[in-house]
Amino acid sequence: MSFKMRHVAAALASAAFIGGCSDSGTKSEAAGTDLSAQALAAAEASGYQPPDGGDGGTLHIYTWCDYIAPDVLASFEKALKCKVVVDTFDSNEAMYAKLKAGGSGYDLITPSSYQVSVMIKEGMIDKLDHAKIPNVKKNFDPSFKTQVLDPAFTYTAPYAVTYTGFVYRKDKMPAGADPATWAVLGNAALKGRVSLLDDLREVIGGGLMYLGYSVNSTDPKEIDAAVKQVLAWRANVRKFDGESYKTEVPAGATWLGQGYSTDAAQVISGDEENGEPARDDIGFALPKEGFSIAFDEMVVAKAAPRKDLAYAFINYIYDGDVAKVNMEYICGPNPVKPGIDKLDPDYRALITLKPEQLAKGQLLKGMDDKPEVMEVYNKAWDKIKATEAR
Repeated sequence: MSFKMRHVAAALASAAFIGGCSDSGTKSEAAGTDLSAQALAAAEASGYQPPDGGDGGTLHIYTWCDYIAPDVLASFEKALKCKVVVDTFDSNEAMYAKLKAGGSGYDLITPSSYQVSVMIKEGMIDKLDHAKIPNVKKNFDPSFKTQVLDPAFTYTAPYAVTYTGFVYRKDKMPAGADPATWAVLGNAALKGRVSLLDDLREVIGGGLMYLGYSVNSTDPKEIDAAVKQVLAWRANVRKFDGESYKTEVPAGATWLGQGYSTDAAQVISGDEENGEPARDDIGFALPKEGFSIAFDEMVVAKAAPRKDLAYAFINYIYDGDVAKVNMEYICGPNPVKPGIDKLDPDYRALITLKPEQLAKGQLLKGMDDKPEVMEVYNKAWDKIKATEAR
């Protein structure tokens, strides 16, 4: 175990964190790792043949920020003589809205699992051709099966799992404040120092779980009760945003931000190459009343110009060597067993949940088959967003 990994492990363990990574920025343990041989093998297994010379074209990916290792991208480009263009989104709602508004040209997209069902209904994505992605079923880690909504991989190839909790400044927490409970959002000493995700399911879900309900409740009375609870917390909330907590918590503008486990790991571990040291003063906690679990999935766009490159990339991500480098970068698990097996044991223990921790998590599920329920959620969200912090 390297000095860098030991330092990160110590920082994350002291933060009571459930995940960690080796570094941020160019975060893989072996910076500059050449995975072009794996890329070529995965592409050929998918039925793709790179050109003998010249331009192999462009793969357009629409995904979350900092979600694919640079070495993974560079090696794919080198092996397949192509270019990979990555555009990013900060919420499922923003991604979906852009696509609905006519955003096109994407080949591979990584929505969260609960968003996929509505994309299927809208005809946005294809069923997967498993003959072109043999690594997926061969290398998928069965221990993650209970965390995915499409275990047959009909439309999706699971990419990475995230757990939603609180990123917080340890030195800014008021006396007696416990970041491992949703109740911390009501602490008056945090007024104006809290941020929540700009995501209706995550925010309303927090109210539901705090009150003892399912994060996937369809009961209007329970949803209404959750909204009242969120509005009670609203007095302390300075903003709803899916990205700013990654910089504002370290800077101290926000003391506690609702956020994702992979982002938290990147913040805590720092980026030494860019002058950002590991942060022992930042922690990450999962609320004891319950936290949401969401798998981000790889899906192929219905109108993808380069489906051949999309399939080659999916098959490549499921190579063990590739997954190892990628997990060391994104600070969270890809469900690729050969890759997980290659990780340092201490690091592997940091980025995966223990059974007793996982038992408190609730998997976010789609509700596109219940439009009347989604209408309740949407109206509830409009009410929350329209209410000014007091």
